[in-house]
Amino acid sequence: MGILLVAVTLTGCQSAVYSTYEKFGVYKRDLLKKRVIAARDEEKAAGEQFKDALTRLRELYGSQNTDLEKTYDKLKSEHDDATSRAVAVRKRVTDMETVAKDLFSEWEKEIEQISSSTMRSSSREQLRQTRDRYEDMHSALKRAEKSMDPVLIKLRDHVLYLKHNLNAQAIASLKGESVAIQNDIARLIEDMNQSIQQADAFIKQMETAK
Repeated sequence: MGILLVAVTLTGCQSAVYSTYEKFGVYKRDLLKKRVIAARDEEKAAGEQFKDALTRLRELYGSQNTDLEKTYDKLKSEHDDATSRAVAVRKRVTDMETVAKDLFSEWEKEIEQISSSTMRSSSREQLRQTRDRYEDMHSALKRAEKSMDPVLIKLRDHVLYLKHNLNAQAIASLKGESVAIQNDIARLIEDMNQSIQQADAFIKQMETAK
């Protein structure tokens, strides 16, 4: 009963948010576009942060660094920032999912109110195409989002290990793992770039459909 009450309350709050936006001429379609842009931009920022972390790893393992503690501090900072960016990406994607779900639900209900069978059929086809494009873009975003956790875990392992082993021998012992995590980060950045391209395409299609 308590969970149901919370769900109803949240639904009511979300409806109030939509109503407020609509008073200013901003509808769910506009909000979805804004949320997709926000998710895309957050992924771009996260991608840059992971690139920075990759740079720090290469600095740490790729040269005879005499100031290991300083390099460690930089790597830890990059890990912390990347973790924060990953949290922000998840929030942006969740916000986007909420608006998309509500938009498609509203669209389906409103189609049933159209008396013309021709117009109803046309609107249904537009909904199908838009939903298909959204799902392609959403899947790409989720793949990139899912790829972040394994990379962050490995990056954290390096940070914690190095914290207690700031010496040349420890660095040498981790070189094999370093290559693996660098490859993981490179693949993650590639996934992010693909999802960003999908988001750009979806945004362009929404603008063209106006």
